Amino acid sequence: MADETAAAETGAPEATPEANGAKRKKLLRILAIVVVTVAVLWGLWYFLTQAGRVHTDNAYVGADSAQVTALVSGPVKEVRVSGTQAVKKGDILVILDDADQRIAVADAEAALRLARQRYGQASATADAARARVSARGADIAQARARLRDANATVERARAELARRESIAGTGAVSGEELTSARAALASASAARDLAAAGIASAEATRGSASGDLGAAEAVVRGTTVDTAPDVAAAEARLEKAKLDLARTVLRAPVDGIVTNRQVQVGQRIAAGAPIMILVPISTAYVDANFKESQFEDIRIGQPVELVSDYYGGDVVFRGKVVGVAGGTGAAFSLIPAQNATGNWVKVVQRLPVRIALDPKQLKEHPLRVGLSMEATIDTRGN
Repeated sequence: MADETAAAETGAPEATPEANGAKRKKLLRILAIVVVTVAVLWGLWYFLTQAGRVHTDNAYVGADSAQVTALVSGPVKEVRVSGTQAVKKGDILVILDDADQRIAVADAEAALRLARQRYGQASATADAARARVSARGADIAQARARLRDANATVERARAELARRESIAGTGAVSGEELTSARAALASASAARDLAAAGIASAEATRGSASGDLGAAEAVVRGTTVDTAPDVAAAEARLEKAKLDLARTVLRAPVDGIVTNRQVQVGQRIAAGAPIMILVPISTAYVDANFKESQFEDIRIGQPVELVSDYYGGDVVFRGKVVGVAGGTGAAFSLIPAQNATGNWVKVVQRLPVRIALDPKQLKEHPLRVGLSMEATIDTRGN
């Protein structure tokens, strides 16, 4: 049996070197055709889908966060939100004890009523001063009338004295009558002087009354009870007190997620102290840091595709370029790079590109600030 097998093997035709070489060449041609075909297909795919696209995985989600700050001081009465909670604009976040603010409002209201009362008193004082000026004018008129009457009396007394003196030598007038006439003239002259002094006194009194009237009118001149400075100042203080009272209720300024809550019930917080941060994830954006060598064709308005590890490659976010930063991150770092030394080595810099995301996609797939993204800008529409 072994001999038969050996004979059979010896009788089989052996492959020639020429046949093996032809077979090898054929395989190489097939392999070359496959490689060329794959290369052509890959080149066609790259040209149609990847050419003119710039990519970076150095991109991060950002948002213009809103810092909630207490505008008035006071103890915390109630905290209505917790960390990671979603809130809407206007929702109540924290309530402070408002006892001090309510007292301030009551005090300001009392001050406003007092200011209005004082304005009414000033107006009444002006009216009274005006009446006194009118009365002093009447007194002056009376004093002048008395002076005219006194002048007439003096003239009559002087005439009587002259007449008696002219006939005194004839004995028709006694010495007593002559003395009486002289006394009457002196009395009339004194009465005239008193009437003249009365005019001066009345005029001085009217001057004083006019001064009081001017001072009283200066308080109310050109104003009403609503526009008087003291009343306006009191109203402003009341508005301020009411504003402080309203500020004891802290509300959400935007829609967002509560982050970094730093307030507890019973804690006394000072005015200006930050108590939490609201992150408006519905308006999140992406800052993608592209190499400076990639900016040849990047333009504002170009479409962008973004992928986040948070959702995986199944979710592709659509966005567009809305801006390019004014400098690299190194240029605005706390300690900028100093390249004036002799051992300088060039390092490719990265420049942030702001990318706006589709709000509908953000609503369906909300992101969080700080998440990393992969961004690809399509520059073919240049």
